Formats: sequence, C-alpha cells, structure tokens
Amino acid sequence: MASCSSTKLAKKAPLVGNLSEAEYVEQALSYHLSNDWKALTAKMSLTLQLGEKDATKVNGTLRIKKGEVIQLSVAPVLGIEVARAEISPEGVLVIDRLHKRYVRVSFEELQTLLKADLNFHILQALFLNELFLPGKADLTVRDGSDFSAEVVSEGVMLDVKKAKRFSYQFLTQAPEALLKESRIGLQGTEYGLVWKYDKFRSLENKLFPSYMQLSLEGGKKASNVTFALSRLSTNSDWEAHTTVSAKYEKVELEDLVKQLLKK
Repeated sequence: MASCSSTKLAKKAPLVGNLSEAEYVEQALSYHLSNDWKALTAKMSLTLQLGEKDATKVNGTLRIKKGEVIQLSVAPVLGIEVARAEISPEGVLVIDRLHKRYVRVSFEELQTLLKADLNFHILQALFLNELFLPGKADLTVRDGSDFSAEVVSEGVMLDVKKAKRFSYQFLTQAPEALLKESRIGLQGTEYGLVWKYDKFRSLENKLFPSYMQLSLEGGKKASNVTFALSRLSTNSDWEAHTTVSAKYEKVELEDLVKQLLKK
C-alpha cells in the first residue's frame, strides 16, 4: 500500500497499530478512493432545526451524480414534490413549487452567508462521506503528503496542512479509517461547519452512513440539519438537471432566508 515516499517515513514510530502516520493517511485515501460509484440515490427524512424554533421534518429523495449534480427533493405527501435544491459546479438552484418561486445563488454568496469554504466538489465529498482537499476536484493516494494525522480520544484526526483562511479536519475511525466527521472552520473565529456520519450500512461492498448531521457553529443560534437515509442504491437512471418554468418568480436568497426564519 505504501508508496516510495511513505516507505521512508514508515521508519518513525507507528501511529496506529503497525502503521506510520504516512501509511495511515494512505490507507484512509485508498479506502475512500476505492469507491467507484457513479451515482447515489436514497429516500430521505430531513429534519431542520433553526435556533429555538420547532424542528421541521420532511420526507424526500437524495440523488447524486458524481461531478455533475446533487439533488435534494422534498415530497412530504404522496410523493408529490413541493421543493427541490439542485447543486452543480455552477452554483445552487432552489425551487419552491408551492409558491412558484426560485433562487439561484453562487458559491461565493454561500461562503459569505455560512462563513465556510464551500464549492461543488467539497459538498459532494461531504454528502458522499469522502475526504477532500480545497481546490482539488479529485484526490489520489499521492495527496497523502497534504494531510497530517494525530491520535485523539475519538479516533484519528486528519488535518489539511498549509490551510490558510480555513481549516479542514477529518475524524476517522481506526483501523479501516472510516470517516466519522468532517469540519471546515474559519481560522481565528468560532465559525465552522461540522458534518457528522453514523449508522453505516453496506452498499456495493462499502460502508456508507445512513445518518448524517450538518451543524453550523459560531452563530447566535444553533442550527443543524439531519438526513436519515434509506433504500440506498447506485442507480443513475434519472434526469440530472432541472428546467425552471417561465411562470416561476426569481427571488433573492436573503429574502427567502428571511421568510424561512419567520416560520
């Protein structure tokens, strides 16, 4: 498993079991890179908690086509879709079918709103329970030198080296380097985005989390979203992109957020 570069580092004291730091990082990358799915679909139960307001629970579907799109469809009654969020490399499209309106937002706007480094490839990695590096669409085992590893009480923490404005941490579980938590933090502040994974199930001979929780840290009010997934598959037979009806009104992201917070 170890490359020539990591073999030289393997002479250091083992980090986990018989693995050196470099070997453990390579094992983590190898495990995640062995996932060759082209798509992922699942039934979804989504719970949204904004501050002290009552939690909102809805049912729907999660669909992902690697490198192309992430779709979250909300269909609470009889499978009738009332809202859809579509994430692509160009940005995010949110469609409110009940009120016939939609929002298009760039990742630059999202970064400002959430105070976190986000783009399509990072969000895709978060939804797919994968490691990532800022600025890189695809990783290889050779990228192991960009990570450091440290044993902590919960497992083994991987940190992205030479991170500037944002920090990136990945909590893994030895010995298989299962990814349990990803965190993006704004350095020098309490702001951060934490994505936790639990209830792993077998999917195409790989373990995949059927429960995810996204939390925003540092805000005045705690906010989080949980995804409970079922009927997981790698089916790719579905339309990747949505056409917005000309009858729909375009609204600004800020206005839509304000309306949601009032509810």
